[in-house]
Amino acid sequence: MQLSSFVSGKWVKGTGKQSALLNPSTEETVCETSTEGVDFEAALSFARTVGGPNLRKLTFRERGELLRTMSRTIHGKRDELIGLAIKNGGNTRSDAKFDIDGATGTLAAYADLGAELGETNVLVDGDGIQLGRSPRLFGQHVYTARAGVAVHVNAFNFPAWGLAEKAATALLAGMPVVSKPATSTAHVAHRIMELLVAEANMPEGSLSFICGSPGTLLDSLGGQDVIAFTGGSKTGATLRRGAGPVERSVRVNVEADSLNAAVLGRDLSEGDEAWGLFLADVARDMQQKTGQKCTAIRRVLVPREKVHAVLEALTERLTTIKVGNPEREDVNMGPVATAQQLADARSGTALLSDGATIVYSVKDQAPLGAAEGKGFFFFPTLLHLDTATAQSAVNNHEVFGPVATVIGYDGTAADAVRVVAMGGGGLVTSVYSDDKDFLREAVLGIAAHHGRVTIGSSKIASQAIPPGTVMPQMLHGGPGRAGAGEELGGRRGLAFYMQRTALQGDRSLIEAILGKKA
Repeated sequence: MQLSSFVSGKWVKGTGKQSALLNPSTEETVCETSTEGVDFEAALSFARTVGGPNLRKLTFRERGELLRTMSRTIHGKRDELIGLAIKNGGNTRSDAKFDIDGATGTLAAYADLGAELGETNVLVDGDGIQLGRSPRLFGQHVYTARAGVAVHVNAFNFPAWGLAEKAATALLAGMPVVSKPATSTAHVAHRIMELLVAEANMPEGSLSFICGSPGTLLDSLGGQDVIAFTGGSKTGATLRRGAGPVERSVRVNVEADSLNAAVLGRDLSEGDEAWGLFLADVARDMQQKTGQKCTAIRRVLVPREKVHAVLEALTERLTTIKVGNPEREDVNMGPVATAQQLADARSGTALLSDGATIVYSVKDQAPLGAAEGKGFFFFPTLLHLDTATAQSAVNNHEVFGPVATVIGYDGTAADAVRVVAMGGGGLVTSVYSDDKDFLREAVLGIAAHHGRVTIGSSKIASQAIPPGTVMPQMLHGGPGRAGAGEELGGRRGLAFYMQRTALQGDRSLIEAILGKKA
């Protein structure tokens, strides 16, 4: 089966050498794709000149209804998409649902936001300002849709969610999208695009799809265009150095590496609800998606006097994980996605273990349901480091797999903040405590280094949302190593795709232009 790209309003099969998409459990080829022969410049022009006007003439409410239709269309083929995610992504059924339901949920959330914003296509930003002695001379900041195209470059680990969460914000803002998934796991995204083209009544030119190498896609972007990228920091840096961003001020949003942390407060002990929540979150993030989440917990900060108990409890949980071919019902963790990811996980773990002690790993055990020597399987690995420094590998290298390191700290909020900051900026850190003074100092200290901080306490333990779950209402992104980007966050996510402009003049005329009181 050869996958195609959807550009300029039609499906186009690439010519020449094909890239193989594999089943990571068996290493068999699932399908192939190529973008050789695809006219990228024409695709971008079509999106700008056809898709842009089609979207901008719609109100936020109408764009929201489009997103709702997209959500329902994807949900209607949920089981089919789960099957593709198992075969091409190595996902367990649970992991596949996490990705696909994340996609439909985010689209639905932004559909609700569209209904809330209503029958307009201009966002008023803040209160108006009197500029002269008379109230008549007035100023008001507004957001309007940019006149370019949004190019989305997505990561391999969430082919459904990645496509949907970026598209939801851009389309609601009124900007057409060219979506480019990671080639290795593109089968799910390709099928979603087929469904949307066939069933969702998408405005012409509003959503295009590149399946394979991006080629020269980014070479002709201009000042009205944007790039939103999720992936490795080296690739993100390369995108930022491109001619578009440097010479033509193309906007770039990067979500990259992240050494996310979980901090256990000294006040918690075995048996406390927040203690149990902490253990469950760490173990889940090691297992879910085989640890291949940008929000997964990599560093586990524990007061030194509690390290032994935590290592013992986490080890007990990790022994229940059954690694193998996710087509088997008894398997609850599949392989990593590619041979390169497997090689990186192995070399990264070796790097971390130079200075840290491996507490739990599995050797000489065959993955369930896998042929001998086949599949990109990596078993959960837990390490311990008594004291971390800025030079420690755990504070400088992310292993994108089921690997976490327990780090001892002195139990004070100041020391927790110091160690967390050594990670150079991250997407999310979670802090578990019922001590308000500890939480105040720890959370506010960590906030400068992260895009999101979650608080785990006993009173909300039974209803807490796992820190690795990205919510459409909350910002996703982080400073420094994490890419310095921001996505989602409800209405905040629209700003990247819109131009903020200051309107100055007669207040009554500004109100007439906006169609409401400024």
